[in-house]
Amino acid sequence: MTERPSHTSQFYLTAPSPCPYLHGQEERKVFTHLGGERASELNDILTQGGFRRSQNIAYRPACERCRACMSVRVVVSEFEANKSMQRIMRKNTDLIVEERKAEASSEQYDLFRTYLDTRHPGGGMSDMSVLDYASMVEESEVETRVFEFRQRDVDSGITGRSRKPLIAVALSDVLSDGLSMVYSYFDPSESARSLGTYMILEHLERARRMGLPYLYLGYLVEGSPKMAYKGRFQPQERLGNRGWVRG
Repeated sequence: MTERPSHTSQFYLTAPSPCPYLHGQEERKVFTHLGGERASELNDILTQGGFRRSQNIAYRPACERCRACMSVRVVVSEFEANKSMQRIMRKNTDLIVEERKAEASSEQYDLFRTYLDTRHPGGGMSDMSVLDYASMVEESEVETRVFEFRQRDVDSGITGRSRKPLIAVALSDVLSDGLSMVYSYFDPSESARSLGTYMILEHLERARRMGLPYLYLGYLVEGSPKMAYKGRFQPQERLGNRGWVRG
């Protein structure tokens, strides 16, 4: 059994607001702050309990009339890419991924803005400034990494890096039992690459190499088409009243 931290965290409940995933529903969240020398330990425990991290806040749905949001994690050791996923991997063999500290850059923000303006105009993040973006990336007291995806250049085989333009970014936490994908975005003009799927596939392979059992994908929202893609990554476990069970 996981040993819980000796300190006591305070939890808060948000006021109801319109649900961004299901029309006509309201959402509420329970949240707590992550800070101090045991922030990583607390983040581990809360993630295993269905929470997600945003900056130094951990939250999970606490809706009164709806239970559509389900935390999902992929079982890394048993995952096998299907034929469609294998094609996506082949399409992106010309990409190189660079792991960096959780530090924001103007190049990242430019791609982030292009992604939001094209894919999510008018969404909840659409008015984020460069300072807001920097806070999203850098305000973390847990082990967080930025993964930058670019096309290979002539020096990549020697340096392991590339001077080509940024094509995709994943912000992820490293947990004791897995990787947790906090947020990812990509160049909308490269839609043929299926970069959202590719970043998940790359993280699954990365978790396998690190010997980590799970890849946490956040919430699968029943009835929300734009979140349905998460169900394609099998086998996976979903958190319910009986704990984590195969879904």
